Amino acid sequence: MARSAVAKRSVKPSRPSYILDEQIGFILRQVWQRHTTIFARDIGINLTPTQWAALAKLAETGPCSQNQLGRLTAMDVATIKGVIDRLSARGLTETSPDPEDGRRLLVSLTRAGQQLAEKAAPNALAISKETLAPLDTRERETLLALLNKLR
Repeated sequence: MARSAVAKRSVKPSRPSYILDEQIGFILRQVWQRHTTIFARDIGINLTPTQWAALAKLAETGPCSQNQLGRLTAMDVATIKGVIDRLSARGLTETSPDPEDGRRLLVSLTRAGQQLAEKAAPNALAISKETLAPLDTRERETLLALLNKLR
């Protein structure tokens, strides 16, 4: 009986079918954590990545409804509302009636919001560059193309 117990202990376990370190979601989360660390360190202003996304998209597209802004920045209704509330409280965004649909409000940048977006844009570009720094130019292009394909 002792011999069989020793034999059982010396059997090497089989490789698990699920290895966390090989899973796309886990890898993407680690990359996102690295990126947000770089973002927080280098953005140069007190903004979260979601707040920056809203400011940058408004600077890019101009005024739009809060729902549309949420879709353009991949935020759900509750998240974009909170983001806009916080940006408005800081005087960076404002809402006004949509001249084409009185039931809807348009979100736009204030002058301070526009200035902040312009000031932060070079830092945001540098953050993207640093996030991708371990890759050469061709790898960067390939990675971005593949990630865009997965959207």
